[in-house]
Amino acid sequence: MTELVVRRLLIDLETPFARHWCGGDAFRSALFNALSMSFPVGEQFFIDAVRDGHKALPPDQQAQFAEEVRGFIGQEATHRRIHALFNGHLDQQGLANEWAPRAQERMKLFAGADPRHPLAVTAANEHFTALLAEWLLAHPEVLQGAEPRLATMWQWHCAEESEHKNTAFDLYQALGGNHEWRITWFRRITVVFLGDVLRQTVLNLRRDGALWKWSTWTSAVRTLFGKGGLVRETWRPWREYLRPDFHPSQHGTDLSARWLAEHSNAYTPVGAR
Repeated sequence: MTELVVRRLLIDLETPFARHWCGGDAFRSALFNALSMSFPVGEQFFIDAVRDGHKALPPDQQAQFAEEVRGFIGQEATHRRIHALFNGHLDQQGLANEWAPRAQERMKLFAGADPRHPLAVTAANEHFTALLAEWLLAHPEVLQGAEPRLATMWQWHCAEESEHKNTAFDLYQALGGNHEWRITWFRRITVVFLGDVLRQTVLNLRRDGALWKWSTWTSAVRTLFGKGGLVRETWRPWREYLRPDFHPSQHGTDLSARWLAEHSNAYTPVGAR
């Protein structure tokens, strides 16, 4: 089992921040803002999926997973709260969150479903967030010039996403979830996730008046496809999820552990899980 620590982030999220908070870069700011807009709704879905999946296990397996599930829920609940505060500033900046309402409508489809289905969806999303987390921790230059408290927020979130990436996957396996449905949901989530993040990023840039600026497009190409770019570095580990013998632990979490060790002054543990 994975030991998960719930941490309280020691940053000020009450004070407003600049529209282009990520080093003055409109594209990177819009992309991270788009991701944040999905988190409060998404994290709640993940919490519910893991909690319901855990309840569906036989008593002996419930005991085996109990501490890890508590830690997962604690971490995700903290992420939900922090990003809700961050998103409140985006609202004040005039950005419209269209991703969250769409996601809420889709989630209604899982009412009364076999708990393995929302767990498979959660495991797929956790793979995406783990890839993003490991990429961002490996490339701190992406946040170069960002407002320090927000850079800390994103790196802390990434460290914890990498830390708990096994939980939903392991519960799905423990409940007898098969490879076929795991891959079916992964393919669906790939299309939905990429479509949603692209759509919300474009909407953010349009609201910002930066959509058709040359600097926006050059930053997008560099961030996504340049040397060390997000798409360029994550498509191979994305494909690994399709293997029958895949497990999230096959992707290392050394960068997560290192960041948490080197930035212990940025948070305080509120309980070992």
